Amino acid sequence: MTVIVDSSVKDIKIRTEFVDANGLTFEVDKCGDGQKLAICLHGFPEHSFSWRYQLPLLAELGYEAWAPNLRGYGRSSRPSSVSNYKMDHLTADVAGLIDAAGHEEVVLLAHDWGAVIAWQFAMEKTRPLKQLIICNVPHPGPMQRVMGEGFKQLKKSWYVFFFQIPWLPEYLLGRNKAQGIADLFYESAVDKSRFPVEVREVFRKNAAQPGALTAMINYYRGLLRDRSRLAGQDYPSIETPTLMIWGEEDVALSKESTYGTDEFVEDFTIRYLPGVSHWVQQEAPEAVNAMISAFLRGKEVPMYSG
Repeated sequence: MTVIVDSSVKDIKIRTEFVDANGLTFEVDKCGDGQKLAICLHGFPEHSFSWRYQLPLLAELGYEAWAPNLRGYGRSSRPSSVSNYKMDHLTADVAGLIDAAGHEEVVLLAHDWGAVIAWQFAMEKTRPLKQLIICNVPHPGPMQRVMGEGFKQLKKSWYVFFFQIPWLPEYLLGRNKAQGIADLFYESAVDKSRFPVEVREVFRKNAAQPGALTAMINYYRGLLRDRSRLAGQDYPSIETPTLMIWGEEDVALSKESTYGTDEFVEDFTIRYLPGVSHWVQQEAPEAVNAMISAFLRGKEVPMYSG
């Protein structure tokens, strides 16, 4: 795999190892050997590779940084049943990985589906977290509100309902060796130069593995079949200091879905990146890394200057 990182930390190497956790085996990209753990959760239809710019930075900041391929992705274990992708299993995976690392201080960074898991993990206090960084997925409270207020977010979320159909989503996305997955990144990005062919090929090859697309889509199927989590509920307040980084040109999620997050998070900071897509940490890594670095060091998080 070609690893492309920020030039300021280019000499810090990323290694890939396998870690047993929660009864599964996870392929994990690792960087650094600090006494603190930073664990980075990718989204759909991504791969641990999506954190290639952040892992060396985290190592430079004194962390042992882990970016696992979530269950079903990469060379991690790939359970077959939809029920294996319900939220309780996904948060247990993160807990198992944290336990396997054996560090007392943990920060969690997450994007897209990884952030769906991270919000739940923080609300349930599954394991103690020092800090939480969320990229381009709203807290479920504001998300439920905007879904109920009109058709804007419902229209953006059409694919969630489409994914409930058996086999057809896998067929359409898997044609031509999953070229549609590669095209998705390029077409939805603003700065398309961040997604050259060699980067898109990582995601295409990942999705083209036997059973991979079904596993990826099963996250959505498991979510909508978990009725206990779809019912209206009072969300526990998150006490963990939280930074949200949000690319405003998100084709799937509206900026309005971030409004009111501070009602659910006691110590909350948000930074918007206008002109940046959903793939925020890949498309604007210099700005995102500056924000991450400041937040983790307890400094004022810079605004985005474009």
